[in-house]
Amino acid sequence: MFAMRPATAADAPAVETMILARSAWLEDRGLPSWRENAADLAGQAENPGGDVWVLADDDAGRLIGFISVQDQTPPWGWTDEELAEPAHYLYSSVTDPAYRRHKPGTTMALWAVDRAAAEGKQWVRRGCNFPGLVAYNESQGFQLLHEVQRTHTRVYLMARRAEAVKDLRERFAVLQG
Repeated sequence: MFAMRPATAADAPAVETMILARSAWLEDRGLPSWRENAADLAGQAENPGGDVWVLADDDAGRLIGFISVQDQTPPWGWTDEELAEPAHYLYSSVTDPAYRRHKPGTTMALWAVDRAAAEGKQWVRRGCNFPGLVAYNESQGFQLLHEVQRTHTRVYLMARRAEAVKDLRERFAVLQG
């Protein structure tokens, strides 16, 4: 069964394997990857704050996605009014490229949108560093709100209203098909 669940320290090796698979996929396309930071990123699975989640195929014992969901939006780049609105902020979203055709990244993002609504949040926010990811996130219903220069990196800040996602259960079922 495919499901989102809190990450555990025991997930770290599988998360690192998934990150390295995604890194190879990115590198094959000439894109920057997380290879150098894979172990550190996977270490977040220890999850002491309870904000790191995995998309798991528990029947197969395989992780196919990893995402951090925090209640705190980074203060830079957002207006005071935006920061005052209750929101979840998505970090570190990585998926196994072997499942790409099933769109696990979209499923995780929509799960976060649904979860935020259930918790009374108004928004789900995220940032990315590449224009190609802006288009991908827009395909999930996020809108580009701000572009911010951070040291050596341009960050694209995006948001989507939190809402119940009616077909979420079906999206998890599609992952199994």
